[in-house]
Amino acid sequence: MLALPLRLSLRPHLFGTQNRLVTSSSQRSVLLSPRNVSRNGSDLNASETGTVKTNDFVSLSLPKDSPLSGLEDLLVSFILGKKKATEVAHLVWKRVVQKGDTVIDATCGNGHDTLAMLKMVADESCKGSVYGMDIQEVALQKTSSLLEESVSLNEKELVKLFSKCHSKMHEVLPRDTCVRLVAFNLGYLPGGDKTIITESGTTLKALEVAKDILLPGGLISLVVYVGHPGGWEELQIVQQFVSKLSVKKWICCEYQSSNRSWSPVLVFLFKRC
Repeated sequence: MLALPLRLSLRPHLFGTQNRLVTSSSQRSVLLSPRNVSRNGSDLNASETGTVKTNDFVSLSLPKDSPLSGLEDLLVSFILGKKKATEVAHLVWKRVVQKGDTVIDATCGNGHDTLAMLKMVADESCKGSVYGMDIQEVALQKTSSLLEESVSLNEKELVKLFSKCHSKMHEVLPRDTCVRLVAFNLGYLPGGDKTIITESGTTLKALEVAKDILLPGGLISLVVYVGHPGGWEELQIVQQFVSKLSVKKWICCEYQSSNRSWSPVLVFLFKRC
């Protein structure tokens, strides 16, 4: 059997069975098996999954009750290098975030994630809250400038920016506040100093905090950039964290194109209701 240059890693549970990517042009296939899966011994049947095909003749089946169901085209496009990781992440967030929610941008960067979150939570009565964090003042300045250019003053007031490490996000939240989304872009500031990066130790602490403050039905979203020193090590720390999450409480999945070794990795951690 010939392997396609794609990898779809799922941990600890998404499908509950083996899943197949097929290229009809060459009749080659790859069987993809989830890690740490709690299996019931039976396969999903056709009525339990939805299958989507792209122009590249790749098909991907997802259970209809999956949080990602309906996004198959988008996910395959990312794996094939046709969609940006952040573009995919934003569309997944829209499946989870509601108007009036509290959300956290744990790594503001240039502010594009913060802006996307604000558009998702702000309603006509200007409710909702976005907490943005970054250790670099230049990142907070760029985020603030982008918001001033893009939203009304009332909307901008829903965003609170903090010069803090993402591991301390619990310090900026009002007491007993739970959040719907915590998002991370792990790596360095695009266009900034490439020697200043997120680090495995503080990222692990941040994930532990995010796990505890997340609402049932909420999402921890990570775009892990690996094309810099320390990037792969940080991804491994994320993977180790995910592997310890309870199958009964979390639905977790990871997407990466394996023949583009420096491409970012998408990780989604859905907290079950």
